[in-house]
Amino acid sequence: MPSYAGPTTPNRGGDVAGTLRLLAYLVLAVVLIVLDHRGGWLNQARQQASLVVQPLWMIAGWPGRIAKTLYDDAGTLSQLTEENERLRNDLLVNSARIARLQTLDADNARLRALLGAARRGNLDVQLAPILDVDLDPTRQRLVLDAGANDGVRVGQSVIDAGGVVGQVTQVTPMHATVLLLTDPSHAVPVAVARSGVRLVAYGDGRSDVLRLPSIPLSSDILVGDRIVTSGLGGRFPAGFPVGTIISLQPDDSRAFLMGEVRPAAQLDRGRDVLLLRTLPARPPVGNPEAVPVDDPADAAAGDVPAEPASATPTPATPAPAGTVPEQTDPASASPSAGGTR
Repeated sequence: MPSYAGPTTPNRGGDVAGTLRLLAYLVLAVVLIVLDHRGGWLNQARQQASLVVQPLWMIAGWPGRIAKTLYDDAGTLSQLTEENERLRNDLLVNSARIARLQTLDADNARLRALLGAARRGNLDVQLAPILDVDLDPTRQRLVLDAGANDGVRVGQSVIDAGGVVGQVTQVTPMHATVLLLTDPSHAVPVAVARSGVRLVAYGDGRSDVLRLPSIPLSSDILVGDRIVTSGLGGRFPAGFPVGTIISLQPDDSRAFLMGEVRPAAQLDRGRDVLLLRTLPARPPVGNPEAVPVDDPADAAAGDVPAEPASATPTPATPAPAGTVPEQTDPASASPSAGGTR
């Protein structure tokens, strides 16, 4: 059984020691307050202590700053992604608009060139859109979106802003077929604009070249000369550009020259051509810059069939001053004077 030891006595010595320590702390605090108030050294100690503790504050604040940075970066990335997608779509739309505007500008330039050619020559022409193009080496054709219902007829000359394109060979009520100068079965009587030498240019099945065979060695013809239609055969009006001579070389017999001509017309491009309705007056062959003008007499004579090239030639008449008299040329007497062979 537990034994009773009697009443305990309080520890007076321990209480007194605790009280003395408390008083000592209070006195120390008061002394420090007074010294800090008078000398300010404790403030300097606090500043030094804050410098020591500042890295700890920074380390303690890293998690919050990292979380905020990640949140801001995620929001910024989302905004940038949306803005990038929107700008990309706008770029595609604007690129399509620019391409469309460039196409319209090119079409406008071509139409202005055609209109300028018609105005400069005072020509009675008809604008015809190109519906189809056939540039096969054995067949060089254009199909026009205009036919007999629009007044197109077989034999009409076709030009563009650069020069002669070809002639109409077939007409339906809605469409017309044009035989290009470069077709292997086509030939056109031409003349050198500088010297007036008459030749015949043949198609070679290529849209960028015409052939000039059987050129006499004594002919006054040079690389770079411009050739124009001579008007022989009555199929093509005289004075229209055909092309530029780009090469001359002897043939196999060494008795004649063979030439190549770069066509003046843009046979492999463009979307519209001009159909000549009436035959303009013939300008002097030696002056390629002369502009053909309409003449009622020539217009009336335009429907008269031309004499065959093999017919007996009529006596030559004196040529007017400033023109080059026509010379007999074996090439111009070929059956191709009518435009095809």
